[in-house]
Order: sequence, then structure tokens, then C-alpha cells
Amino acid sequence: MKLDSNIVLSALDLAAVREGGTVTESFTNTVKLAQAAEAWGYRRFWLAEHHNMPGIASAATSVLIGHVAGATNTIRVGSGGVMLPNHSPLVIAEQFGTLEALYPGRIDLGLGRAAGCDTFTAQLLNRNPSAGDQFPEQLEMLRHLLGPVAPNQRVQAVPGGNINVPIWLLGSSTFSAHLAATLGLPFAFAGQFAPQMMLEAIQLYREYFTPSAALSQPYVMVGLPVLAADSDEHAEHLATAARQRILRLIRGQPIFTPPPVASMDSLWNAAEQRAVETHLGAAVIGGPKTVERKLREFRELTQADELILHSDFYRVEDRLHSYEIVADLFLRPAR
Repeated sequence: MKLDSNIVLSALDLAAVREGGTVTESFTNTVKLAQAAEAWGYRRFWLAEHHNMPGIASAATSVLIGHVAGATNTIRVGSGGVMLPNHSPLVIAEQFGTLEALYPGRIDLGLGRAAGCDTFTAQLLNRNPSAGDQFPEQLEMLRHLLGPVAPNQRVQAVPGGNINVPIWLLGSSTFSAHLAATLGLPFAFAGQFAPQMMLEAIQLYREYFTPSAALSQPYVMVGLPVLAADSDEHAEHLATAARQRILRLIRGQPIFTPPPVASMDSLWNAAEQRAVETHLGAAVIGGPKTVERKLREFRELTQADELILHSDFYRVEDRLHSYEIVADLFLRPAR
């Protein structure tokens, strides 16, 4: 049974470190997940840039993309995303030009304009306080460096020039949606952590989309938390790990993934509970029948061309099982 003939499913990973675990273990789990996602028919596997967040190990995003691409064969691997204002466009062009040369036809470059960290850490990255406002100009320079090399071009990305790395714009508001539309680029909305403006951003993107050499018609991907298990009750229990993690993020605490708990009642106050539930406002949590119904409803609501799923669990076995449940429902033939 398929979600429909056009929908594509992908996987988003943050190289999460569990409580009591190690970064090396998290990288091993990331590779396990990417290899399984490839076998189950997921289209792409993306990693996200974050800094100064104990519990998330994907800060050196391009390095980890290369590691995952080298451990897989066909699945597309990319960034969901690289926070461009943290970097020189030349460096990103060189990094992703190198990745595309190593793994031709398998690399995606998803770009965001946020810092992916706190203000002090952004300063250590030499990020200008107004860097987000300069995102369109940085994007133009990056696209130039990844495009055809002109005769006597003074600065080239080597490798990078003349290399066709697909560029996506990522966002949780209407800014990047509008920019992606006017440039004719694919757009990915971060529904996995900030679903509030999702429908508005998607509508704006489709309304203002201008065909380009990169894309002839709008293409929308939506990030979505999916926590699937063998029953609704077990899924709700396992989801307390993700809820605790977001609670710690809200409190400014390290966000190592904790084990699930019997109840969240004693762990948060009413305001914190509302904040966590807002963060997970689009989450699909449940057993197979519930997950199937909710994914179909979400697809109907958004008309997304692609969903990129984020499954946040304490045990890697539960993460793998969640993606496998979705694959059994929508990607693999009935057995």
C-alpha cells in the first residue's frame, strides 16, 4: 500500500547522543539508520548543523555526510541543513563540490539562514549579527561558485565549479519560502520543530513560485516527527524520551536523549508542557494503524511532494523499528 503514487519519504537525522552513550556510538547508529533507510526505499538521508548542543553530534555536517555517503550506495545524502551565514560561501561550495565529486548524483545541499546555536556560539563562529539578512546575497554567491566557470573567473571553487549539486532552501517561516519561490528552488519546511507557520509558508511558496533551470514546478518537502511503535500505548511511552529532550532544550539544558518514563506529569509545569506540545504540534505518534491514518491526513492537509521523517528515540532499535513500520505501510509491497 502506498501513500500515493507521487509522495516521497526521506529520513532526517541529528546524530543524537543518548544519555550514557558516546558520540562514536551515535555515528555508528546514524550509519545503521542510513543503511536501513536505503534498503527500505527512503529517497534521501539528511543531517542538520547544530553547534554547542551537547546531545547533538552533527556539527561538522559535511564531514558526517561524507561518512554516511561512503557507507551507503544509492540513497541521496545531504544537509537539512547547512546554516549558510555561519560559513563562507566559497568553503561550502568547495565542501559540497568535493562531496559531489566523491559521490556523483547523490549529494543534496539544503541551506538555512538561522545560526543553529545560541548568540555567544554564533560569535565564536565569526557570524555577523546581521548575517541572516545577508542570506540572499550569500546564496547568490554560492550558486555562482557552484555554477558554470566563466573564462578568466578570478575565484573558483575547486572542486565545486561546474558541479551540479541540487540546492534546497529550508525554513520555519515565510522568508525562505518566498525566496525559494522567486528563485525557482525546492523548499523544505521545518515542521519537525516549528509547525506553526507551515501552511502559510507552503501556500506562499506555491503562489509565488517562478520556474527556473533548476525546477519547472513547485516542490515542497515537510519535516515531520514520526514516532511509530507496535501499539499506540507503546509509542506514547517511547515518545516521552523526545518530550523530555525538548523540555531540556527549552530549559537550556544539555539534550542527551533520556530513556522514556512512565509519566511526564512530575517533570514539567503547565507552561513547559504547552511549549513542548507546540514544538511537537505536527508529530505523528502511534501504532501502525494510527500512523497510517495520521500520515494520510497530513499529506492531504499539506499536499507535500515529500515528507522527511525524524524519529527521536532513546534506543536505536526503536528508531529503526519506527522507520521500518512506515516503510512497511507505504514503501514496500505488501507481504
